[in-house]
Amino acid sequence: MWSTTDELNFFRNAINLSSIENLMVKVKGQYYAFQPKNISDAKVNTPQARNSFIGSTTEKWCKDLFADIASSNNLYAVNGVVCEEIGLTRQSAADMAFCTSPNPIQKADDIKLIFEIKMGIVNNYRYNENDDFDFCGDYTTHKGNPSLLRSDSMLKAIGKSINLRVDSSKAKKIPIIILGNSPITQNYVKKVDCLKSSGVIQKFISLYPNPTNGDFIRDTPDKGFETFDSPKVIENYISQVLNANMNYFSSMMSNKELGQIITKANSEPTDELKGQRFIEMLNI
Repeated sequence: MWSTTDELNFFRNAINLSSIENLMVKVKGQYYAFQPKNISDAKVNTPQARNSFIGSTTEKWCKDLFADIASSNNLYAVNGVVCEEIGLTRQSAADMAFCTSPNPIQKADDIKLIFEIKMGIVNNYRYNENDDFDFCGDYTTHKGNPSLLRSDSMLKAIGKSINLRVDSSKAKKIPIIILGNSPITQNYVKKVDCLKSSGVIQKFISLYPNPTNGDFIRDTPDKGFETFDSPKVIENYISQVLNANMNYFSSMMSNKELGQIITKANSEPTDELKGQRFIEMLNI
């Protein structure tokens, strides 16, 4: 699972590819991942150049973590999946998906699960005189909003998921999961549970079990957001999702129209066929 070791490794690798100015902020003569809360200087913005490095790093990290889970379900974990049929363009590819082949260019029927990855550096680190990095506090000690604590990250994940749901009927059988490495804010507790219950997004997951020693939102009442503690818990959940054979549906119609559809669907001999007929008559 995600830990401070992964974050330290990120900085130690990235410093060989970029400058310290592109990776950290300079506050009172020292370089930090984020501006510490106990330093009262005017807020210094985190370098935008860091985003591309952390994006590629976390997408590969997730692929490595999920590869065995995909394989156990006879699938491949693939980064940067493009599928024009469902609106996954080269400019807006899926960060990761479980597919029937390892090719990043996919057909809709061959995509079984879509992941959006909203992960980043969570804790704070300081660049030291030995050209290395020291841990100097968890996310509660700095002025940044990492991962799922950022409103723009949450809104982008929600917006992309809704676009997939409405863009093509072929996307409506594909579960969508958002991966992060932080808690969420109290403002999003009801929203994530509503998104889960409505079927737009199956779950928001944090892959960082212990982001702080203090209190934080570990999960929400209806499990729209959960913090997972081990790869085994992830594997069990993902297998349940893949085997559920779910359908997303939404509509706005009168009670009379809905009743007519239910009556016709109810004439089928089994529950599964009733559900299938119901979905078909909603034109999904």
